[in-house]
Order: sequence, then C-alpha cells, then structure tokens
Amino acid sequence: MNLTGRFSGAASAAGEAGRYLGRTLRLMVGVPDYETYVAHMRRNHPDQEPMSYEAFFKERQEARYGGKGRIGCC
Repeated sequence: MNLTGRFSGAASAAGEAGRYLGRTLRLMVGVPDYETYVAHMRRNHPDQEPMSYEAFFKERQEARYGGKGRIGCC
C-alpha cells in the first residue's frame, strides 16, 4: 500500500470514529439519533414516510420529558 492509501484509510477510520463518538455523546445526554431512525424506517417500514427532523425531535422530547398536561418540577 502506498502512503496516500494509508492516509486515506486513516482518515476514513478517524471519520468513522468521530461519527461513533458523536452518536454516543448524543445518546448519553438524551439527544436522539435521527439518521438511525430514518434508516430504521426505510428498512422496516418502506411504505411509511419518516417524520421530519423537527417532528422527530419534538416527539422524542415529549416521550422523554412528558407531553401535554405534564407538570414539571421547575
């Protein structure tokens, strides 16, 4: 393998590691992963249109923190 191929492989691995780290950090703080949701919908429910990012985010926030009529602690 030449030097260019090694750098290309390293850059690819670093990019993949960065995506994985970003996904992990988002899940740790409770931010849902929209790309995973869209991939799931396309794979398992191809006849249904995935929610927009905004609708997905709102639905996940309501599922986590409670929806309408919820009295919060603060």
